[in-house]
Amino acid sequence: MLYLRQLTYHPPASPRAILSNISLELAPQQLGLIYGPSGSGKSTLLEIMAGFAQPTLGAIQWRQQDLDAESLRQLAGLVFQFPERHFCGHTLLEELRLGHPDLAREQVDQALEAVGLEHLSLKTSPQDLSGGQQRRLALAVQLIRKPYLLLLDEPTAGLDWSMRQQILGLLKQLKQHWTLLVVSHDADELAELADRCWQLDHGRVTAVSQPSVTVTSG
Repeated sequence: MLYLRQLTYHPPASPRAILSNISLELAPQQLGLIYGPSGSGKSTLLEIMAGFAQPTLGAIQWRQQDLDAESLRQLAGLVFQFPERHFCGHTLLEELRLGHPDLAREQVDQALEAVGLEHLSLKTSPQDLSGGQQRRLALAVQLIRKPYLLLLDEPTAGLDWSMRQQILGLLKQLKQHWTLLVVSHDADELAELADRCWQLDHGRVTAVSQPSVTVTSG
């Protein structure tokens, strides 16, 4: 079980807290959805949960154990909103083996199969993929690490209807094996997948019912 306990983030340069007293819980193999307008603190929350930033107050727990930044980096895998901007490999194989030079071919194939890219040549450049395929590759990169928690920042942003439906289908499959926490400014198409749903606005989170979620983009 994932717990956030009164998490607050107030960097010195900010006149107010970006996140205030965030508390929530998410069970294994569930998909949690946090939605809210741009600037509400969604991406910041994911960065803290991925161990890239330190909260000012509060705690993040997994199975009742408090986690520091290093432990969070081991526990969680973060897929950024535009993952193609973070690709460094010249080929799919290079991208998947970054940080894992001894990765077996079988593990590479399993990761690509898990995200529906097994039909592609390993010599393909990540930059030659479609937007939806790039999102899938970014997920495969994280699955290689075998995280317990997958964090996704706006996984369908900028994709056309067909690609969005493919990504939604993939998330439905992935939550059978992983715990997923997704943030989005538009909750409508993700709400039906969500087991738990929260609204984040001005740094404060409120639990809401689902799937009848409507939010105005901001």
